[in-house]
Amino acid sequence: MLKTNWIDPIVKNALREDVGSRDITTSSIIPKNLSIKADIEFKQKGVLCGIEIAERVFRLVDENLRFLPVAKDGEWIEKSREVAYIEGSASSILIAERTALNFLSRLSGVATITKMFVDQVKGTPAKILDTRKTTPGLRVLEKYAVATGGGTNHRFGLYDQVLIKDNHLRILRKTPLVDIVATAKGNTLKKTIVGVEVKNLLELKEALKSKANYILLDNMSVENVREAFLLRKKLGGKIELEVSGGITLDNVKDYAQVGVERISVGLLTHASPSIDISLDIVG
Repeated sequence: MLKTNWIDPIVKNALREDVGSRDITTSSIIPKNLSIKADIEFKQKGVLCGIEIAERVFRLVDENLRFLPVAKDGEWIEKSREVAYIEGSASSILIAERTALNFLSRLSGVATITKMFVDQVKGTPAKILDTRKTTPGLRVLEKYAVATGGGTNHRFGLYDQVLIKDNHLRILRKTPLVDIVATAKGNTLKKTIVGVEVKNLLELKEALKSKANYILLDNMSVENVREAFLLRKKLGGKIELEVSGGITLDNVKDYAQVGVERISVGLLTHASPSIDISLDIVG
């Protein structure tokens, strides 16, 4: 459930971007007192996400509009199915239309591709995670869409988890990895999750000696990940392994079947196709 105080600033910015001072087309030709009915329809199948946000768009444009959702976020929607009905001022509906559909199309697209990845790894220990590769200003909504599609949210930003990446390690190249992790642990709250990124088995062997919560295997082949998994088993490590980089629908199952616990997929939020959704005037 998204909080209104999170949604409203984003929606208001989107409306300001699209409407500006006024909708000059609608205001010049549509009678102010004209009322209409409309519905929102999926033009292709997918997972619905963002219905509350769409409703908020219409209500911020005109609180007197009647908005009736007939489907819930997370539902699989078949092509040609209506997900909401709207009634009220024609001008208000036309003004809110594109912004509401943009949110619905984008978020439903993220939720749909996430579900496709989640379905691919069913029966394995792996969970699908998102990344910070999100649209600036829309991260909270896009991560909500990932969760709606059955995925798991990774860290929300730089503030809630430690992830020691390649550039950190380059800067601190003279410091042993075990010491870097220990420093991070010592300088954050006890419950803070600490992850470390490695690019090869030599770095992994060092990382497994640390007290990191998880190790991110960056851009490794399936075979290398399998070797990493066996190395962890051999050394008796209990640190979770995460795979990231180059993960697609075609190869995600191969990675998952190795036995890793985490697979992070950037394209969930940076390259997911939008769902085709339309608003149609009824009658």
